Amino acid sequence: MKDIIRSIASLPRRQKQIVLVLMDLCVLPLMMWLAYAIRLARPNVEVMQGLDGWYLYVGIFGILIFALLGIYSAIVRSFNEDYLLRISIGTFIQIVALYAIKKLDIAFIPMSIPLMYGFMLFSYMWWSRAVIRYATIKTFAKKQTRKRVAIYGAGLAGQQIAAALNRSDDYLPVCFIDDKKSLQGQSLSGLKIYSPKRAATKFGKFAIEEVLLAMPSVGRARKKEIIESFDSADVKIMELPGITQLVDGQVQISDIREVDIIDLLGRDPVPPKPELLEKNIKDKVVMVTGAGGSIGSELCRQIVKHQPKLLVLFEMSEFALYSIDRELQTSGIQVIPVLGSVTNQAKLERIIAEYQVQTVYHAAAYKHVPLVEANPFEGIYNTSIGTARSVDAAVNQGVETFVLISTDKAVRPTNVMGASKRMAELYCQGLASTNPKTQISIVRFGNVLGSSGSVVPLFKKQIAKGGPVTVTHPEVTRYFMTIPEAAQLVIQAGAMGTGGDVFLLDMGEPVKIVDLAKQMIRLSGFKPMDDKGLGDIEIHFTGLRPGEKLYEELLIDQENVEKTGHERILKSFEKYYEYSEIYKVFNILSKSVDNSDSHQLTDILEKYVDGFNMLPPLSHSSSGRF
Repeated sequence: MKDIIRSIASLPRRQKQIVLVLMDLCVLPLMMWLAYAIRLARPNVEVMQGLDGWYLYVGIFGILIFALLGIYSAIVRSFNEDYLLRISIGTFIQIVALYAIKKLDIAFIPMSIPLMYGFMLFSYMWWSRAVIRYATIKTFAKKQTRKRVAIYGAGLAGQQIAAALNRSDDYLPVCFIDDKKSLQGQSLSGLKIYSPKRAATKFGKFAIEEVLLAMPSVGRARKKEIIESFDSADVKIMELPGITQLVDGQVQISDIREVDIIDLLGRDPVPPKPELLEKNIKDKVVMVTGAGGSIGSELCRQIVKHQPKLLVLFEMSEFALYSIDRELQTSGIQVIPVLGSVTNQAKLERIIAEYQVQTVYHAAAYKHVPLVEANPFEGIYNTSIGTARSVDAAVNQGVETFVLISTDKAVRPTNVMGASKRMAELYCQGLASTNPKTQISIVRFGNVLGSSGSVVPLFKKQIAKGGPVTVTHPEVTRYFMTIPEAAQLVIQAGAMGTGGDVFLLDMGEPVKIVDLAKQMIRLSGFKPMDDKGLGDIEIHFTGLRPGEKLYEELLIDQENVEKTGHERILKSFEKYYEYSEIYKVFNILSKSVDNSDSHQLTDILEKYVDGFNMLPPLSHSSSGRF
């Protein structure tokens, strides 16, 4: 039997359609004859005098109707609700046609015949296609490789994905899981619905390998709860994307993806305020420095959504500039890519003047703590002096708004990277105190998930290799925010500035890095190794790196902070130095970099960066570094 099915299945598509038509041509006339035989209780009935082919004509008519409705062009293996609807419509049309023939008295048709024929026709079409689909799946399914899946969510998305999985060679839906008590214990699409607790006890019995979250509209907090409830189960968690990401609202197997840790750590975003997003962007010429970096590139993506007159991409890395420029080519906004360093003030001023830039988002900086620690002069030169030259260029050319993107590492830093950002902040604050025409603001926030400097991509690579996952210290905690949310809040905070403001983004609750590592291991379908060596992937503690802190802070002065018109943006009032003083300091800073004078640089940072404390102390190394 399987050989026959394989032979038919291997035929060209057109020949398979002909086989279906011939099958229906044999069965449909037989059903019309059967309807008369049952109704009149005798097998020999002459319906139209002189024309014994009546049954055949009815069958041909039915096939033509079904063909027009696309029954024969559809793939029988993809037998679904739409296919059933077409069968229903075709059956209804034929019933109406038979009653019309009766009304015109063209043939002898008892009143009950059309309904009897319609019932048999629909039943045959439904069952024949269902049997074909079942036989095909059973013949070709790779039973040994199909993953057994429990679907969490018995709603529309869950039902759609269950139907899609049933048609696939890779997945086998075993049961539904749902929180609604009214559904628990019932069956849907042939699959039983269990409560989460009951389902967890069935995973071993049913050999379930994956749990698929089919709840596209669920919030992040609830999703996190669900995933954590399966921590003790030896299953991998997969999910469907958000409802807005589904093509035409239809769920497909290709939509299934791994749960992204970013979705769990990030909070449900607060709807942005359109007036703040557009204030410094709409119909204006905008420039982003460091446009190819993690934050800079996301700022560019957000900016083009709000119709700037022109967007200038200023970037030192050729590849990073090429990548973001190419990505934005389809945005419908004129984009100007410019290769250059923010330490080149003359070039900055020329570009600003040439394109008449009105808003600058300054995201250019070095951000990797160990690298800047190993290359301190380069870090100070690019981040601190580069910022000073960028804001000077903006003020000299009459830019309306300048926004410095800063970091929580600038607060009481224990590393050169953080100190370089705090010096950049101090220069902007000092210059803003002179009341220039340019409105200067600073936006400070913590780690962004998924950026090039984030632990998330590093952990993913380590897990993919089978471990170990490296964490510096069991007590290290960090604040996290998604890149899109951070970029939106930066734009909105910059629109609130009045000059010299320091804005802080509400980063939510801090997260232990070791907990993040454990959760990523579980999401990958593995178990973190415990103290007894039981588990799949080891977590190895390497020790704090030079300049690394256990905890990060956002505020220098905990007392002087106030709320703004946005619930996730705070405003801090912090000590700053007069521009005349900070200007002189930067001249000395520049000379210390030029001369690779580590002692002078250390003295400046310790004097002007509040709470600066290098652990371990500055030391020198080869190649002029300290």
